[in-house]
Amino acid sequence: MEGRRYLKRIADRLLQERLRSSGAVLIEGPKWCGKTATATRASKSQLFMQDPDMTVSYLSAADTKPSLLLKGETPRLLDEWQSAPILWDAVRFMVDQRGKPGQFILTGSAVPKDDAVQHTGTGRISRLMMRPMSLFESLESNGSVSLKSLFDGHIDVEAVSDLSIEGIASALVRGGWPASIGDDESIALRHAVDYVEAIINADISRVDGVEKNPARVRALMRSYARNIATTATMRTIRDDIALGDADASISEKTISQYLVALDRIFVTEDLPAWNPALRSKTAIRSSVKRHFVDPSIATAVMRLTPFRLLEHFEYFGFLFESLCTRDLRIYADAIDGQVFHYRDASGLESDTVVCLNDGRWAPIEVKLGARAIEEAAEHLLELKAKVDTGKMNEPSFLMILTGGEFAYRRKDGVLVVPIGSLKD
Repeated sequence: MEGRRYLKRIADRLLQERLRSSGAVLIEGPKWCGKTATATRASKSQLFMQDPDMTVSYLSAADTKPSLLLKGETPRLLDEWQSAPILWDAVRFMVDQRGKPGQFILTGSAVPKDDAVQHTGTGRISRLMMRPMSLFESLESNGSVSLKSLFDGHIDVEAVSDLSIEGIASALVRGGWPASIGDDESIALRHAVDYVEAIINADISRVDGVEKNPARVRALMRSYARNIATTATMRTIRDDIALGDADASISEKTISQYLVALDRIFVTEDLPAWNPALRSKTAIRSSVKRHFVDPSIATAVMRLTPFRLLEHFEYFGFLFESLCTRDLRIYADAIDGQVFHYRDASGLESDTVVCLNDGRWAPIEVKLGARAIEEAAEHLLELKAKVDTGKMNEPSFLMILTGGEFAYRRKDGVLVVPIGSLKD
């Protein structure tokens, strides 16, 4: 938004690192998450494919001589490049020709069809996933506990968060959309609703050119919202939709097709299962956990306000887990890591597990209130004992991520950290 103060993003640093090592960088992520603003600040010339005054000219140039669109000072931004998929191969070719890093930045809020580009871009185009803002980026977490520092062994944490439960509810319903940060709450909540309506009525059909029934899309998204942070199966989602609205009933095949489309526009982002080496032959569940890329999508499709969320504390807990998952993914990306979840046949689980690509890992339970901390600590210690540390590293730390006020280390070594004090 013109005139709005730019808040620093973790992706700013990651983008600069990628530009120093790769010929081009692709920033992917949902609409409105700030890709264009971040990329524009890092670029020296820009091409906005969706500029209504120029779209026809740009598409014509892409069809006839795409190299014309690549001319300009570098790094050159090609915003929403997927409008002309030929640009991908043109960028790849130009990177090869020039043989220099930092030539192009591409942004995209949709993944093109598999056959839209001829080459993967491996070795030439680096990918960077950008999500809505974490609480640290929106200045609601004070960042007094660093995930990187914890992995580096600095685990004697002491910190205080001033983010209240009411503040968490507001931040969750508002979402991490940059245009909503700092706005009046009623306006900020409207942004998330407008985003969901655009998905339902246009974006999900536009991504692959296949018309989709808005009533069914809405019913699917509402079911996803009801099953947020769970391992609900396709059958569970189908039955839930039929129970909620018989007129919007939908087959598992159609659900799968719709979910592929939602994935391609970065609306859903399920959490994969972690598969560690265990001391025993316990069966590990492989189901994904259901998540949107931002929990505000769930509250918007359900038309929930922060006040109503506070009245439904159990559901608030599931959404809080989704909020923490979003933030952990952002922070893990910054330290070359990924986020998973764990659940085995005995029922033992960890809401999230952060795994760094150098082999370090840490299980993290998410608990909104203080009452469940004791049980969560027991689960973490049990999981630590189950993992075969002859084949894997010992966990770097065990953490319970909370909606509370104080960060501290328990006598058993488990860390308790408020989400309002965490950063990358």
